Amino acid sequence: MARTVKGPDARRERWKGHREQRRAEFVEATIAAVAKKGPDVGMDDVAAEAGVSKPVLYRHFTDKSDLYLAVGQKATELLMDRMGPALAADGPIRDRIERIVDAYLSVIEDNPNLYRFVVKGSFVDRPVEKDVVQEDKDLIATTLARILGEYMRAYEMDSGGAEPWAHALVGMVQNAGDWWLDRQTMSRANLSSYLATIIWHAIDGLLRSAGVQADPAMPLTTPLRLVD
Repeated sequence: MARTVKGPDARRERWKGHREQRRAEFVEATIAAVAKKGPDVGMDDVAAEAGVSKPVLYRHFTDKSDLYLAVGQKATELLMDRMGPALAADGPIRDRIERIVDAYLSVIEDNPNLYRFVVKGSFVDRPVEKDVVQEDKDLIATTLARILGEYMRAYEMDSGGAEPWAHALVGMVQNAGDWWLDRQTMSRANLSSYLATIIWHAIDGLLRSAGVQADPAMPLTTPLRLVD
């Protein structure tokens, strides 16, 4: 007689779903507390925003660092939801650069305290297993390296430098964004344009060094014209 194989424990699955939902709610409460109180919030602020006691929070997160990582992962989702379309869009490289830069700046402009909370990491109470900020930078730089590599290979150039250049560009934009977020001495549109201009001219100089002249306003498929 064949033995009946039992299915998953329904109560366990419901409890797991409930815990995941509660964790998500507490992450949202933390983000709301950060927006109101600033990046130096404490667990008391988070608990008050969530309408629970701190012991309830600690039943769903191992410690403050666990909650910080969960918030960091949510911040990454917000960043990539905004930047993903800009990174994936085709078109002239100068326009692509400006869209990518502006998408990044729009995220930190709309969520300044959350950005500082994640970058500063002062909320954590122990070394965290993941560097959320570095992971985001690596993800963006990897995508930019692919874009740069595509252009360089299209021009029959050595694309070996695409990766370090991409990381350098990400660092430049982040540092400029930090400065701008503190100063707010110009509009986001102006800063996006300035940074895109710097990046484009760096790429243009590289192309010209290989005897290639590219029109930044034309798609990549436009025939190339060699510098005289």
